[in-house]
Amino acid sequence: MIVIDNILLSDDIVEEQFVCDLTKCKGGCCKDGDAGAPLTEAELDEVLRAYEKVKHLMTEEGIATVEAEGKYRYDKEFGWVTPTVNNTICAYGFRDKKGVIQCAFEVAYTAGLIKWKKPISCHLYPIKMKKSRYSGHHLLNYEPREDMCSPACALGAQLKVPVYSFLKEPLVRAFGKEFYSALEAVANDYTTAQKK
Repeated sequence: MIVIDNILLSDDIVEEQFVCDLTKCKGGCCKDGDAGAPLTEAELDEVLRAYEKVKHLMTEEGIATVEAEGKYRYDKEFGWVTPTVNNTICAYGFRDKKGVIQCAFEVAYTAGLIKWKKPISCHLYPIKMKKSRYSGHHLLNYEPREDMCSPACALGAQLKVPVYSFLKEPLVRAFGKEFYSALEAVANDYTTAQKK
């Protein structure tokens, strides 16, 4: 277990290697789950602000789902989440010409239409983040899907890219540059120890 301030990280985040291989998984994490994408309280307003600007990117089924169920919903196990179309793909997801699921929020962000990229839970995947009800600590675990993410694990190993390095942008976004620098220092110490 790695502890940095009030953030607890599983050792796998430093020890394992991972690079998304969208040509193989086709963005499966946007449809393979027990609920939609988890949303923080602050992100609920981001979804509301962004909706009209991303709607033109969404599928008819996605729009119909949002219009029927709301722009987000509360799940007893996961808290606030995005709605899903027939309990599968996120309502804000759509497939591109290559069959890869794209996020309407991220596409709109890249085009400069909105200032919010996408839910941090999506951006951090395959790291899953929870907040302890008792201590207030953030708990970060590396949890790739065994079958779906095996190509990403293989590509990460081939390219020798640790999980924390692949996810630098969302880790900095979530916790700041100082946190990431501290994590990098821990990772360097781990690598040095492994070489001895």
